[in-house]
Amino acid sequence: MKFVALLRGINVGGKNKIPMSELKRLFEDLGFDNVLTYINSGNVIFETEPTETPILNQACEQAIAKHFGFHIVCSVIEANRLIKALDNSPSWWDQDEGKHNAIFVIAPKTTAQVIDEIGDTKPEYEKISAFEPIIFWSAPIETFSKTRYSQIVGSKAYQFITIRNANTTKKLAQLCRLET
Repeated sequence: MKFVALLRGINVGGKNKIPMSELKRLFEDLGFDNVLTYINSGNVIFETEPTETPILNQACEQAIAKHFGFHIVCSVIEANRLIKALDNSPSWWDQDEGKHNAIFVIAPKTTAQVIDEIGDTKPEYEKISAFEPIIFWSAPIETFSKTRYSQIVGSKAYQFITIRNANTTKKLAQLCRLET
C-alpha cells in the first residue's frame, strides 16, 4: 500500500535541517519500499503493508528524532486519500494567479475542528473548502495579508496542520499514481 509522509517544519529558515538523501535512507531502514522524496520540504512517498496511519506517524517521528536529534511532526496519509481529496477539490482551487494551498490536517484533529479553531473566513478575500484530510484554500495575492488563513501561523490550530502549495500537492498525487 502506498503512503505519503508530510514532515512539518523541516529545512525552513535554516532550522531542522534534514537532507532528503538521508531521509530517504532512514525510511528505507524502517523497512519501507519504493521510497521517494520530493523537494526539500519533507515529502516522502513510500510503500508498506497496510498499516494504521497513527502507527506509521509514530514510527516515522521516532525514527527521525533518534536519527536527527530533534522532534518533527509527521503526517502520514494513504496515497489513495490524497488522490481522492484532490479529485474532489473545488473548481476554483488553483485556477488563477493567486495563492493556493492545501492545508493538511494532522490527526487526531479533523478538518472541521481546524476550520472552527481558525474562525470564519473573510469571503471577500479568501475561499476554503474541505475534503478530509485537506482544507483547500485560495486567495488573490494582492489581498493575501488580509485573509484569516494567512494569520494561521502562531494560532492554536497551527500545531495540527502542515501546508503545501497547490503545485507540490498535485505533484505528490501524480507521483502516487505512478506504478512502482
